[in-house]
Order: sequence, then C-alpha cells, then structure tokens
Amino acid sequence: MFTSFFNRAVILIAVAVGITLSFAASPREDSGSNWVAPAEADKLENPFHKDPDAWKKVEDTYKNLCVICHGDKGHGDGIAGMALTPKPANLTSERVQKQSDGAIFWKLTNGNPPMASYKESLTEEQRWQLVNYIRHLASE
Repeated sequence: MFTSFFNRAVILIAVAVGITLSFAASPREDSGSNWVAPAEADKLENPFHKDPDAWKKVEDTYKNLCVICHGDKGHGDGIAGMALTPKPANLTSERVQKQSDGAIFWKLTNGNPPMASYKESLTEEQRWQLVNYIRHLASE
C-alpha cells in the first residue's frame, strides 16, 4: 500500500514539475519576439488612426478569428493557443503595442505560422480596423 501511494506521489510531482517547466520555458510576453516586420511596413499609414470607433466595426471579427488563440482580452491565453509553438502574442504587451500600426497591419496581412495570414480572408479595411482593435485592447 505504501509503495502504491509513493508511486502516485512521484507521478504527481513529476507532472507538476513538467507543467511548471513548460510554462517557464515559454513565457507569453516573449512569444514570437523575434518576428519583426520589414522596415517598409513602418511607413504604412493607418487610414483609420483618427477614427476612435474603427475598432468597434471588427469586434465580431476579432471574436470569430482571434479569440481562440489570443483570448478575449488579447493576453495570448486563448484555448487553441495553448497548444501552439510559438505561443500567441500578448496583444496588450508593450512589445506589441510599441510596434507601428504598419508593422501590425503587415503581420496581420502576411502571417507567420502558426499565425494565419489574413490577406485573402479579410479586406484591407478590416485588417486596418483590427490594428485599431489591438490598440483598444491595451486600453481596457
């Protein structure tokens, strides 16, 4: 009986250590930190940068396409994102928010697996509005 209890305890400890190490090895803040848009992307102008309500127009789009990986609040904690490598970016992080609108638009357009490319499935207008949605997430 003691051996059975001991074996279960060892297995539980091993599982707990494994889970802890998996989270330590892939912090959300650093996910995808080496993915950089080309310099010319910074020159792209967001046609909706002065429209404070542009993000509202793609709220449903974010919920349908992005929540599954990036989570409701954009923290990179969506249910499907847990299984991805690299982990989805925390869209509210300083690392993401300090990028230019053009760089974010470029990333939405081109993708970088496992991040999908939305060039064919979303209009240019929708992708720019999603940039505004990502900006909005940081203000919540």
